[in-house]
Parts: sequence; C-alpha cells; structure tokens
Amino acid sequence: MWATTVPITSEEQNEHYTGVLHELVMRGNLSQKEGEYVELSSLLIEAYEDEHYPIRAGSPAEVIKTLMEANNLKQKDLARIFGTESMVSMVLKGTRPLNAEHIKGLSKRFHVSPAVFF
Repeated sequence: MWATTVPITSEEQNEHYTGVLHELVMRGNLSQKEGEYVELSSLLIEAYEDEHYPIRAGSPAEVIKTLMEANNLKQKDLARIFGTESMVSMVLKGTRPLNAEHIKGLSKRFHVSPAVFF
C-alpha cells in the first residue's frame, strides 16, 4: 500500500507523502486504516518540514503588521487598543514594547492567542 513508519529523509519522499495525504484528505470518508495513515504521515511530514523549513518567529511588531495587512487595517484602526495613533506607530517601529493591556486588546480584536505577541 502507501504506508510509511520511518522518518522522511528527502524532499522527494516529502512530496510523495504529501501528495498521498492530500488525495486521501480530499477524498474523505476514510477507513480506520486510512485514518491512521493520515495521522502518522501528518506527523512525519510535519517533523521533516519543521527540520528543513523552520519558521522564524516574528517580533510582536511584525505579527501586528501581518494581522493588520490580513484584515486591511491601518494604524488608526488600532488606536482604541493603544490609546493613540502615535502609540500604535511607536509599537510598530519597535520603540515601545507591548504592555498587558495592548496584548489583551490585540488578542481580542484579532481572535488569536496572546502568546502570538511574545
């Protein structure tokens, strides 16, 4: 069949197993064995990609900028959370750190865990 129980060691293997996984997930209505394969191969693919394609953690300012862009917001749209537009600007430039109230407000506004701002 298509089972793997060993770590993925090459880009070719990763592409193959990712393709098989995609086909199974898109097909849906999986048997128990197929469901187990999806779980195992997902873990193996994730381990390979974590090692070979690490994602650099963004600074709090980078995270805010990304969330603003994804939601088509401008600095003025966050002024209520920060108190003033100038405070938003300082945080985005990295000259002022986020405080607990900022993080709470941003977390609520964007529906994300407060942990993304650390």
